[in-house]
Amino acid sequence: MSLTFHWFLPTNGDSRHVVGGGHGTPVTAAGGDRPPSVGYLTQIARAAEDLGFTGALTPTGAWCEDAWLTTAMVSRHTERLKFLVAFRPGFVSPTLAAQMASTYQRQTGGRLLLNVVTGGESHEQRAYGDFLDKEARYARTGEFLSVVRGLWDGKTVDLAGEHLRVEDATLARLPDPVPEVYFGGSSPIAGQIAARHVDVYLTWGEPPAQVAEKIAWIRALAAEQGRTLRFGIRLHVITRDTSEQAWAEARRLLDGFSPETVRAVQSGLARSESEGQKRMLALHGGSRDGLEIHPNLWAGIGLVRGGAGTALVGSHAEVAERIAEYHRLGIDEFVLSGYPHLEEAYWFGEGVLPLLRARGLWSHPARPATAAQPAAQVPFAGSGSA
Repeated sequence: MSLTFHWFLPTNGDSRHVVGGGHGTPVTAAGGDRPPSVGYLTQIARAAEDLGFTGALTPTGAWCEDAWLTTAMVSRHTERLKFLVAFRPGFVSPTLAAQMASTYQRQTGGRLLLNVVTGGESHEQRAYGDFLDKEARYARTGEFLSVVRGLWDGKTVDLAGEHLRVEDATLARLPDPVPEVYFGGSSPIAGQIAARHVDVYLTWGEPPAQVAEKIAWIRALAAEQGRTLRFGIRLHVITRDTSEQAWAEARRLLDGFSPETVRAVQSGLARSESEGQKRMLALHGGSRDGLEIHPNLWAGIGLVRGGAGTALVGSHAEVAERIAEYHRLGIDEFVLSGYPHLEEAYWFGEGVLPLLRARGLWSHPARPATAAQPAAQVPFAGSGSA
């Protein structure tokens, strides 16, 4: 099975420095260096499309532009790239969301993927008029996905749930294809939701041993439901021609984190209700020391950014080997990003993807290997780090 790679559209702004924010914390000053205009985001999307990424994740929350509207505009300037649109099910009715997704598929030629984000910050949810607690939000997500899935299957749906109620709900036009649903969560109820409703379970970039535990957990829950899921991982990347160059870039980024910014961001993230965010914070403990938590896995990003807080750092060969390591655990999809997103897309796309193609782990979605240029001719060197 060929690995699938997605990139990221920084609708919170981009920079040569790490743009912090997320999970209830504001975007840091670096977010103003490259504002998230449709023009700039289109540059990133077109680069990702050309390099061979399948899709691009767009985040959700008060810290960024709206994902539905932004990707709809960017889609008009791309041809193949899919958009992994993050959205919170508590903010829109399930019938309307199913209809929006169906429209999106027709207008873009089937290029929508959905990343369902339940929301782990009650204070941010309340700003949008949602006053349920975390457990209730997850229960509502389950009801929401039951309605949406039923509508996409062409059913007439009636639901009198604890949190949602619809009567005689139908779609006049069904989505073709039906969008795949991506979802992440580390709490027990999140696992149950994933097992019953989603296509791809996403985890943030924890060390391989922890990722293996999550995969085993979700696989077992899905098996109880008679279902099989795919697995993906969300990571940043800093990849260069040599390991020394990559780690020098990581140190440059780290030097840009002022102590005051780190303290402010960590204080904000400490109140997060998200189990995944708590696991991210535990990887670095707010300290600048010991940030390489597994070979080529760096927890420095999480000092100033909520959500995904780890990066693969190293030579192209080292990063390719770490990706192969995660794949051996069961990860088939990689949702990646890097600062700045335009330049880092090229570093990864031109440096790492050819090595993975040489190993038979990846092929360009629009450019399969030809007899004149077989992928196996691209050399691969093993990991050179300790």
